[in-house]
Amino acid sequence: MHDTSRLRAVLLALLVTFLWSTSWVLIKRGLADIPPLTFAGLRYGIAFLVLLPFAWRRRGELRALTGADWARLVALGLVFYALTQGGQFVTLNHLDAITFSLLLSFTPVLVAVAGGAFLGERARPLQWVGIALALGGAALYFVPSVRPDWRGLGFLLAGVTLASNAGAAILGRFVNRRRTTSPLVVTTISMGLGAACLLGVGLGMQGLPPLRLSSWGIILWLAVVNTALAFTMWNHTLRILSATESSVINNTMLIQIAVLAWIFLGESLSPIEIAGLLVVAAGTLLVQFRRSRQADTLARR
Repeated sequence: MHDTSRLRAVLLALLVTFLWSTSWVLIKRGLADIPPLTFAGLRYGIAFLVLLPFAWRRRGELRALTGADWARLVALGLVFYALTQGGQFVTLNHLDAITFSLLLSFTPVLVAVAGGAFLGERARPLQWVGIALALGGAALYFVPSVRPDWRGLGFLLAGVTLASNAGAAILGRFVNRRRTTSPLVVTTISMGLGAACLLGVGLGMQGLPPLRLSSWGIILWLAVVNTALAFTMWNHTLRILSATESSVINNTMLIQIAVLAWIFLGESLSPIEIAGLLVVAAGTLLVQFRRSRQADTLARR
């Protein structure tokens, strides 16, 4: 039963990463008309409003939250949404997507180290091999395509986003593995707090210019499907998968984004790039191999 639950969690996580991969194309197109922080605030703010009626049905669960629970959810909202997701929008406005994706591919290494230190979820040797393969495949795929770009602000923003992305993975696993709060409530509260920060700063600093119907369509799709639905499903998977496993699954977005670019943008793949994609896939598979009984016990605590 446990293996079946993990398999379902892995498949659900892969579906979520596919939705998030399509977000990169939509975000790049939307940034032509929408300021980045306002864009992010609208996306997550609308998603929060979509989830709020469903979360309100769990009023008893909301009332049962302790001060410590609220503190964890506030931290998750600030790190996962305000810093990580907001940072993604801002960084994509200053740095090309290829370079940024390459930098974010180092998230699993940070998560593996921090997961062992803070969660007691130490990666097994085979999982470290998988992480190394995934990172090596990412470098093999992206390095030949990366154009020299030494814009300091872009790299600084990417570094902040990378660190907050790893921190969000640790916090998300810490909150969800306790299983005291449903994924819906975790998503709604943390997203609402993060969206309030993003929208407040975005409107205050960047404003809201007149938007075309197509821009509103992008915002609504990202908010309802790629955010409200996808983030709730992701928090559900974090109740089962370790932080390292979730982070490496998230790293398969490198493959998915490349395939989507080939299908929808007409970008071709060289033999070296295809080899890189296969190495990333192999590394991700190794990380998903069954953990030791001791690790499973720790993950259930």
